[in-house]
Amino acid sequence: MDYNNRAGSKFGGGGVASQSATNADRRERLRKLALETIDLDKDPYFFKNHVGSYECRLCLTVHQNEGSYLAHTQGRKHQTNLARRAAKEQKEGKGQDGLTPGLLAGVQVKKNLIRIGRPGYRITKVRDPNTRQFGLRFQFQFPDIAPGTEPKVRIMSAYEQRGEDPDPNYQYFVIAGDPYETIAFKIPALEIDRREGKHYNWFDEDGKDFWVQLIFKNESSDRYGAAPGLAPGRK
Repeated sequence: MDYNNRAGSKFGGGGVASQSATNADRRERLRKLALETIDLDKDPYFFKNHVGSYECRLCLTVHQNEGSYLAHTQGRKHQTNLARRAAKEQKEGKGQDGLTPGLLAGVQVKKNLIRIGRPGYRITKVRDPNTRQFGLRFQFQFPDIAPGTEPKVRIMSAYEQRGEDPDPNYQYFVIAGDPYETIAFKIPALEIDRREGKHYNWFDEDGKDFWVQLIFKNESSDRYGAAPGLAPGRK
């Protein structure tokens, strides 16, 4: 940083930089560093809104220009949130079997692949008779799915998608199976009970039907989840 020619300093002496000047210099250095390492076209958290500003979907911050956003990506807040997101997805088993964390589709998209439309589906509301937990059961039909391919599923938060304004009360259940289009369903933003018998998916290779059941946690499931043999729920 050039400290010469500052008010109250001798030529060549280098005056003391102000706090604002130091911060501006730091942001400029971070911006130049980000320009060398980040491709905004591939950044899943970069979003340009309708008023021309730039948003970070991960940190929920707004920036006036690309340089400000790039400097933000090198800051402590963004790097901390990236580490937290990576740890959460690793804990939940995401990022495997072709799943790509942070992308809307949730799967690796093959180039030059001709899509043949959406798969057929049926949604049924279910409830556990013992814990009274509410859930959803999905049935999908993939009659022309690619040979040797099984549908893939992913649960996505409201802040990862770009189709509409994020609503923290909802999350998205995403399913993909080539060559069909990837589709998503808006579901309540409740924690999913992943215990055996509660959450499952199964693909019928003969009938090409894919079944997924999601059961949401409630106070009863948290209280009695570890108890062997639950008493029948109240009618």
